Amino acid sequence: MWNRSPSVAAAVAIAVVVVLAGCAGPALDAPGTAPAPTGVDASTEASGAAAATSAPSTPTPTGAGERANPWGSEPVVIAIADRAGTDREWAPLVREAAAFWEAKSERFAGFPTDYEVRPDAADPDLVIEFVDTVPECDGASDAAGCAPLLTDSRQVDRPETVSVRTGFADGSTVTVIEHELGHTLGLTHDDPPAAVMASRMVLYTEPLPNATEREFAWDDAEFTVYVDAERAGDPAGFREQVRQALEYYEDDPPGMPANLTFTPVDDPEDAEIVVRPVETSPCGSGAASCGGTAGWDPDGDGEVETYSELRVSLVDLDKDAVGWHVGYWLAFAFGAEPDSEKPPPFRDASYEERRSAWWE
Repeated sequence: MWNRSPSVAAAVAIAVVVVLAGCAGPALDAPGTAPAPTGVDASTEASGAAAATSAPSTPTPTGAGERANPWGSEPVVIAIADRAGTDREWAPLVREAAAFWEAKSERFAGFPTDYEVRPDAADPDLVIEFVDTVPECDGASDAAGCAPLLTDSRQVDRPETVSVRTGFADGSTVTVIEHELGHTLGLTHDDPPAAVMASRMVLYTEPLPNATEREFAWDDAEFTVYVDAERAGDPAGFREQVRQALEYYEDDPPGMPANLTFTPVDDPEDAEIVVRPVETSPCGSGAASCGGTAGWDPDGDGEVETYSELRVSLVDLDKDAVGWHVGYWLAFAFGAEPDSEKPPPFRDASYEERRSAWWE
């Protein structure tokens, strides 16, 4: 999303869609044995990424034919307005984007262009404003930027304004500015270079705390849960154990987030938490259970910032231990990675304690 003009506007969608998943598995207890639980390996690893692009790129983009510069032959003076009051150093990013088009405009727009970035210019040709929310642009209500599409000098009404949303990393901010300046040179989303002018692209935010650094790394405290009990030896007992674990957290145990709620669903695709028995652990051999988290990496640092899923896999567990293992992984997902930070029932629990009514 991003763009608008007096006569024509263009929008580009933000696609921060890099998804990472992690898998962690302590050697808790194999059935019939009672070793002490070990620490959790909380590292995450990339499992997939997707980015939407509506304009395909070509190996050698075709340049534009010669045409007149709508700004004329004089340098375009760019001023900067920090409407959001961020005190961030925007000028270097604007200069980088301007330099891109000084080098590329003749090839892609059909004419040379020259910019002078003077942040406090009194009488600029163009103002790049940095805002918390970009005004509605070509019907897009959540745009990353907006600019007039200028193809003729008669459209230019100095000073023109380009809006750029704050909160993006430096590299992504430069990309947004380049995209919007491209529109002020008459380029649309169908024009090369696609890496800059495509209507959809991946944008990263400024650095954010990783999920493991947050007290609560979920969007909200309301969870959907799918329990795959049909493959369990005792489906009814399996479900009852999971229910007890969920109710334990709904009762606000010490050190855990308050007001947690859990709603059962019939499809695992609709669930944020999935609990199922498995024959072999997806987190390595020797574990009686393991928990896998997936989430979003909006700042592109290779670490999950917000969880969106928890998958609890129970490996050939006897029914009475199911609830304890589910409770252990819920504590992990709710911010208590070290065992010392988990609620008391999950600290140094013996074989018998894990099979007791520990929730009482």
